[in-house]
Amino acid sequence: MSELDLILAAAAGAVLLAICATLWALAQRRQSDDKLDALRSRITVLEAGAEAAMASAEAFDSALLAVEDGHALLASGEESLAACISALGLSDGDPQHVVAALMRADPDHARRLRALFERGEACAFEVQGPHGVVAVEGRAAGALAWLRLSAVVGEDVGLPTAPRFAAFLDTRSTPAWVAAADGSPVWVNAAWLAAVDAASLDDAAAKGLSFDKAADALAAEAANLGQKREALRWSSFAGRRRAFQITAQPLEGGGVGVWTEDVSELEELREALKRHVEAHDETLNHIADAVAIFSKTKRLIFHNTAFADLWGLEPAWLAERPTHSEILDRLRQRRRLPETADYTKWKASELDRYEAIDASPDDMWSIPDGRTLKVGRQVHPLGGIVLLFSDITGELRLKAQYNALIQVQQATLDKLNDAVAVFGADGRLRLHNEAFERFWNITPQQLDQAHDFEGVVELCIPRLHDMGFWRELKGRVADTDPAARAPISGEVKTSDSRIVVYQSRPLPDGATLIAFGDVTDARKLESALADRSAALAETERLKRDFVGNVSYELRTPLTTIIGYSELLERSGENLSERGRGHAAAVRSAATQLARSIDDVLDMAQIDADEMALDLEDVHVAQLLNDAAARRADEAAAAQVTVKVEYPDDIGLIRGDIKRLAQTLDHLTENAIRQTPPGGTVTISARRALGEIQLQVTDTGRGIPFHVQAHIFDRFIGRERGGPGLGLALVKSLVELHGGWVALESEPGAGATFTCHLPEEAQGAAGHPELGF
Repeated sequence: MSELDLILAAAAGAVLLAICATLWALAQRRQSDDKLDALRSRITVLEAGAEAAMASAEAFDSALLAVEDGHALLASGEESLAACISALGLSDGDPQHVVAALMRADPDHARRLRALFERGEACAFEVQGPHGVVAVEGRAAGALAWLRLSAVVGEDVGLPTAPRFAAFLDTRSTPAWVAAADGSPVWVNAAWLAAVDAASLDDAAAKGLSFDKAADALAAEAANLGQKREALRWSSFAGRRRAFQITAQPLEGGGVGVWTEDVSELEELREALKRHVEAHDETLNHIADAVAIFSKTKRLIFHNTAFADLWGLEPAWLAERPTHSEILDRLRQRRRLPETADYTKWKASELDRYEAIDASPDDMWSIPDGRTLKVGRQVHPLGGIVLLFSDITGELRLKAQYNALIQVQQATLDKLNDAVAVFGADGRLRLHNEAFERFWNITPQQLDQAHDFEGVVELCIPRLHDMGFWRELKGRVADTDPAARAPISGEVKTSDSRIVVYQSRPLPDGATLIAFGDVTDARKLESALADRSAALAETERLKRDFVGNVSYELRTPLTTIIGYSELLERSGENLSERGRGHAAAVRSAATQLARSIDDVLDMAQIDADEMALDLEDVHVAQLLNDAAARRADEAAAAQVTVKVEYPDDIGLIRGDIKRLAQTLDHLTENAIRQTPPGGTVTISARRALGEIQLQVTDTGRGIPFHVQAHIFDRFIGRERGGPGLGLALVKSLVELHGGWVALESEPGAGATFTCHLPEEAQGAAGHPELGF
């Protein structure tokens, strides 16, 4: 490349460089202009904002102070600051002096302002000056602290600022809030937040929480109608269900103020009062007396069921709350009021009772249907009158019956020979008979004056001086302890040597009956009877001794007679046939006499309870066979057949074999003697329901009916043709074993004697130890 080319190239580069520099300079100039325009626009906006802020501050009568590093400057509101200085009574209008005056007014104000200047804590308070009140509100913005001062003078001096009023509402224990036109809260107090369990209103809105949806609807309704609205709502608050009176009041400038009052106690009291009234009405509806309550206007305000039933009035008509006069007129039309000659005057006197201050005395109404009513009137505490009607027809009838019963009791007591007195639980004499007056020689006038137990005792002491007796008797009358009022009885002796028996008996009504009887003659008679009984016992003893001695004295010669008669019978040819017959007759008579003596002794032992049974196991079959064998010769001589019948399993019986054999011997002997030749005597036994039945049956002439009733009596059978003492002994021996004897007989058809013996006899007579 030539030098020229190089020069041209350098020139072209320089030109291009100049052009680029020019273009860059133009671009920088354009950017600078744009920035300048933007700054001018921003300055214009800021100036407009400052002017607006200044205008707004001036418009709302507030001064704005900026505080930095403890130095206060007036930002806006020069006129408002002058008003604040005037309210505080300051002579100097310097903002720094104003801040110093605010801090001097109250130590708490100084603390709040220092917290604002040093830590940026917001504050709001009021300062009372000589000529007014200055409201102070402080906020921090960056390094500056701003104070807004507002002077309150004239009628608005006592009004709190919005922050203070909000703080006041925050102290309420019940929810309060400001709602928008749609009912949604725009400001709430602390109680509202506590009720919905939210940290702030924004938190509650985010969670969709509300104190009460119906309260929100009430606020919306108040906003739409522009009227105050109220409602009672039950809501859960502080862990329990409570009643709130909710009031929604439209506010000036828009919005609705809603506040609540906790009326739980009032509602509970109202509910309790309602229940008490209902219970009172229900109680009155269950009592028998008729009750009607009339108001001060003489109109029926309450009646119970008994009132409608007593007068037969229609419930529907009574529900219309008729007046007292109308009720009286209807009752008169139906002839249910007392008959009177001047009804108008009587009715006027009844209605005049509303003017009475004190309760009127009870009246008695006799109505035409025969009923008697007791009418009571009381002044109602709330005005008006209360009427009570009691049907005492039955009560009067009962009183009449009671009086008649008392008269009957008195007449009955007067007919008694014993002296009777009835004392009440209070010790007063209620009843006594005429015998009581005669017994103690007291006149009716003296008893009327005595009245009580002590007075009666004073009248009776002359005849019975034992004060211990009277004190014990008084305890039976007046002591409230039931154990002390237990019945007692006994005997005492009076001063005139009478023997008196007494007794006390508690009565169901708490009264005590005391009776006295003169048993002097009875005791004398008892003594005489006791002496006679002793004499009879001695006579019986002498009789037993006589029987025993006579029987013993007879046994010795009888033994000799029987022995010699048997010797004569065995003498062979030395004695003629006729002589042997006489000897046999003598022996038979002596033997019969010995048996009779034994029977008499046995009866005497039984009568004296001295006979003891020797108990053992007895074979019933052997007992029957032995009895038949012992009477075989006698039956053969009488041409009577003796049969024995018993089942194979008849077994054993517990008894005295000697006495059982004696019983069968007497029955068999009696049957053979009563049976004609050719007849049959059957000795049998059978077992039935815990007993053994021993029977002796004959085919003899039977026993007449008039004799059967006395067949077992002692010493009567001989007079009536019976067997005499033997059957009486049979009855005693069987009863000694714990059994009994039965007779079945018809004249001409024989007789059957049945001994019912228990399987286990009890041998207690004479020797009780044998019963163990």
